[in-house]
Parts: sequence; C-alpha cells; structure tokens
Amino acid sequence: MIDEFHWPVRVYYEDTDAGGVVYHASYLKFFERARTEFLRSLGWNQQELLKKGLCAFVVSELSIRYKSPAKLDDQLDIRTQTKELRRASFVFDQRAYRGDQLISSAQVKVVCINPQKGVPCPIPDEMLEKIQQTVVLEK
Repeated sequence: MIDEFHWPVRVYYEDTDAGGVVYHASYLKFFERARTEFLRSLGWNQQELLKKGLCAFVVSELSIRYKSPAKLDDQLDIRTQTKELRRASFVFDQRAYRGDQLISSAQVKVVCINPQKGVPCPIPDEMLEKIQQTVVLEK
C-alpha cells in the first residue's frame, strides 16, 4: 500500500515573480505533476489512456491554502494521498513542503470522464483496484 506519494520539485525562475516568490498558480502545476506521477507510479500513463479512449481526468473541485512563500531555487517535496474514492472520482490531499515546513496544501477532486463525450464515466476497474490500495481513511 502506498500511504503517501512523494514527488520532488525544484522552483525555477519561470515559477516565480520578479521578487523570486512562487506565483500562486505555480502550486497548481506542482500538484498536477505530482498527481500525474502518482498515477504513473501505479502503472497508468494518461496519454495511453487517452489514446485507447478509456478515460481522462479533470479537476472538478479545488481548495488551496498558502502558508508560507516558496522561493526561487527551493527544493519542494509534493506529498499526495488519496483521501476518498468513488466509482468515477477521487479526492486527493496534497501538500508542498520545504524540508519539514508546510508551504501549501490543497484538496483536489478529480473526475474520470469519457474523452470523446466529455461526460463522467467509471474509472476503469483495473485502475480503480490499484487506487483503492492507496486510500487513506480519516481516523
């Protein structure tokens, strides 16, 4: 079972404003990359899913908090946990850390859609089973 997926991110110049502070929208990119790599770690390549016409994933809800600014050249650790799983969607808890310091956190609901029709559809069974192994239930 994967309790928490870690993805390292270096802050580049393109991620920051003129003062070297990370733009708020850059965190969305960091979190997106970590979710993509999480799925890849389970054996699922999103491009292949699209090519086969199986499914695509879209963000349907997002709540984000900024605790402390990340800056140019910081090394961040993006931590991802699957918190909720339904037949056609799942909720991620994602956090960006610089060392032990929490920089930003987000709750992201992702919905599986039919790529041709653009409507919700079930997560493929094999993928659903793999994701079920990563769900962290609230205690």
